[in-house]
Amino acid sequence: MKTPSQVAVIRCETYQKESVQKAVEKGLELLGGAQRFAQPGEKILIKPNLLIGEPSEKQISPHPTVFEAVLRCFQESGAALCYGDSPAFGKPGAAARKPGLAEVAERLGVPLADFENGETVSFPEGHLIKQFTIARGVLEADGLISLAKFKTHALTRVTGAIKNQFGCIPGALKAEFHARMSNVELFSQMLVDLNLLLKPRLYIMDGIMAMQGNGPRNGEPYPMRVLLFSTDPAALDATVSRMMNLDPDLVPPLKWAQKWGLGDIEEIEILGDPVEDFIAPGFDANRSPLSTTAAPGRMEWLMKRWVIPRPVIDEEACTRCGSCVKICPAEPKALDFFQGNHGSPPSYQYDRCIRCYCCQETCPHDAITVAVPLLGRLLHRG
Repeated sequence: MKTPSQVAVIRCETYQKESVQKAVEKGLELLGGAQRFAQPGEKILIKPNLLIGEPSEKQISPHPTVFEAVLRCFQESGAALCYGDSPAFGKPGAAARKPGLAEVAERLGVPLADFENGETVSFPEGHLIKQFTIARGVLEADGLISLAKFKTHALTRVTGAIKNQFGCIPGALKAEFHARMSNVELFSQMLVDLNLLLKPRLYIMDGIMAMQGNGPRNGEPYPMRVLLFSTDPAALDATVSRMMNLDPDLVPPLKWAQKWGLGDIEEIEILGDPVEDFIAPGFDANRSPLSTTAAPGRMEWLMKRWVIPRPVIDEEACTRCGSCVKICPAEPKALDFFQGNHGSPPSYQYDRCIRCYCCQETCPHDAITVAVPLLGRLLHRG
């Protein structure tokens, strides 16, 4: 008989330091304690989600009190810790400083790992991707602990335990994967292969305050009051989806995770608090059955123009900073300033747009949202 995957669900009302420390300790104890995942003398990398350097109240990254509690628990195991991530923009150290994680790490004597340089790793067991370039800080560690944030995402609907490892690919190489994996199914397969290669020992998620709506950067805070822990990233993300009142079958990485043996979304044993206590019917998540990207084929142009969700710029909110143009991985670019005129917002050529939503993900001014074209709305309504 198959043993179900375990997810520890721990209620935590606020980011008050003592409460968070107790909640993290409880979650780890339910899964066997920190010593199960880190032995004395091992070099253990704590990998928080550092999409971009922003203050902690924006809920883009795990809160510094959660980060501190995780570091303290694993320091007590006797492991030698380091931490890091590769952000969408800027240097890893700067991305860690704004939300307060760098200050915590410095105070506890935990160094920043090298996430700026990478090495190519062969992965013949990969189902889709046979080699990855991985940050040296990841390769130099004996084990990886993944620390994600409870958030929505325009492409994958949920950005959680599985997607957090995308930050183990350094710098601009992430944009290259978006260009190569030009639909959500391929991108999801790549994420699953990446997790199968890296094999994080434990996945932790900060959902005390979550992000709903226009995630993963510009959404609204939502109090979920929960921390989650699991060795199975698919089980964790499926549990989070259910808390969002989102059908896990609509989250593409979960389908491939289960198909390729990364995890199980059906047989889950919940430890700690009941999932039902955290289900939020009003949580703003994408529950539309429409795919977020178009599959290649003769109908691709029609689908992109009239059915598939697409990024849209709010001209009043746009500051013409050009971040969206810079991050766009399409070649030629799917959006740019018309004839070099920075007096108006960039404009899209949707036939070029691969629907990776990198522009929406990284816009610093909440000026880009994802909208469903008219025909898509009518089809969904029908």
